[in-house]
Amino acid sequence: MAAIANVNNQVGRMPRPAVPHEHINYAALTPYSPYISAWSEESDAPTPVIERPGRGIGYLDETVHDRDRNGVLWLRAFSRPGEGQPLFAKVHPLRQRRAMRRLLCNVCAGPAHRTADGVLWLLKDHRDDWPGWPEQMAVTEPPVCLPCVRLATRLCPALRRAGAAAVRVRNAPVSGVHGTQFRCDGGLPAAMDEITVAYGDPRLRWMRAAKLVRELWDCTIVPLEQLTR
Repeated sequence: MAAIANVNNQVGRMPRPAVPHEHINYAALTPYSPYISAWSEESDAPTPVIERPGRGIGYLDETVHDRDRNGVLWLRAFSRPGEGQPLFAKVHPLRQRRAMRRLLCNVCAGPAHRTADGVLWLLKDHRDDWPGWPEQMAVTEPPVCLPCVRLATRLCPALRRAGAAAVRVRNAPVSGVHGTQFRCDGGLPAAMDEITVAYGDPRLRWMRAAKLVRELWDCTIVPLEQLTR
């Protein structure tokens, strides 16, 4: 699948030029922490992964809430939003999955902005990566609402470093998951690489998902100044 390949092939791209070091006051950003961001008191639940012969991996005390509607195992994490310090570089698996599934704003969890041109996404500006970017790209970032565009472009460290691009997307089907692939050679399964895998791929039974993935189709890049006036 081309879009999934676009995510995994990012590793092989030439690195971008270094940007000057920017001091970030994370304490000042705490009140504006995105809905999907993890907090320091929401550590991953210490749940060993076991092999289920013929079926891949699972948890010993697995419940129906540990798998999605496609039968994929998901990372367990405590839900304690607002407790401790926000971890801006890490997303909470359940909140990311909820926002992505329901097309909620990743900042405030309200409905993402939608027009006849599609749902609004705010992405790192990598339009030089290939002609037609971000067409057919797989993303783990949920969309955004209009009021949060100005907030995110002004305060998000990642968007400030890479630059932001606003994109309207008419078709964004759920396509797969991003997470940890496991291997079992006897004993407990061993964690391998962090990869993105499309639904329908046989490797899914060896995956512990942490992020839901959508593909972006029929995209239109929108000038940011139109949204932030």
